[in-house]
Amino acid sequence: MTEIIGVRFKNAGKTYYFSPGDHKLAVGQRVVVETARGIECGSVVIANRMMPDEQIVVPLKEIIRPADDKDLRVIEENAAKEREAFRVCQEKIAAHRLNMHLVDVEYTFGGGKILFYFTADGRIDFRELVKDLASIFRTRIELRQIGVRDESKMLGGLGICGRPFCCATFLGDFQPVSIKMAKEQNLSLNPTKISGTCGRLMCCLKYEQEAYEDLLRTTPRVGAPVLTPDGNGVVTEVSLLTGMLKVQLERDEDLAPVIYQKEDVKWGRDLAGRGRRGREPKEGDVPREDKNAKEERGRKKND
Repeated sequence: MTEIIGVRFKNAGKTYYFSPGDHKLAVGQRVVVETARGIECGSVVIANRMMPDEQIVVPLKEIIRPADDKDLRVIEENAAKEREAFRVCQEKIAAHRLNMHLVDVEYTFGGGKILFYFTADGRIDFRELVKDLASIFRTRIELRQIGVRDESKMLGGLGICGRPFCCATFLGDFQPVSIKMAKEQNLSLNPTKISGTCGRLMCCLKYEQEAYEDLLRTTPRVGAPVLTPDGNGVVTEVSLLTGMLKVQLERDEDLAPVIYQKEDVKWGRDLAGRGRRGREPKEGDVPREDKNAKEERGRKKND
């Protein structure tokens, strides 16, 4: 077991583990740590706790210090510099006539690097832009092309549900989402109904997918033959969440379908041994010949 704290550098970014050393830190407290990008200041999102070694990558880097007033002033100054760098970069993009959209600017805590995030439809030759920015800011410049989902995460906004974007509030990582999820959840396949502001499938399709997969395993599909208390029938409509089925009975094909709970019908393996389409075996029925016995009889005939 190793004592750790969880540190996040953005509101809805990934959580990284560090060793707290001799410090007892509370959630929300700022700390200065060393990362692959250099010295950074982040917020504690997981207070001191013990964690099994197999769940972390050891050895952990130890925090440098809890952030003091001087560090907080540096963060405020960097925020002001980022706004100015954003304005300058937009002017240079227009001057070079580059087909790119600037999304965000980030100063590293130590000021040794400035990162410019942008979106574009294809590859952009921004070498001359980097030279201009480096001559102005006199520090390392890095331009990163991001996707539309990352753009929404950075800018934030309101989704069609009326709430702030999930990616901008609590989602640390983007989960893979497919059109199959929308089909299994019986949602409209209209792109405007199941797509987020970013134009991609909504992240929230993933939230209930496991529950729907479990319900699909225990619920007959439309068109499946079933045995009801009133006789044989075929499922015409399914409500996964309520467990209600509409079944068209074979004996009353001219009447409207009857509603049953899925616990009240038998289907799939439950119909094994009942003959064709779930019919109860009757006296005088000839059982189907075993496959091995049929092959044996064919060999004897050939001999």
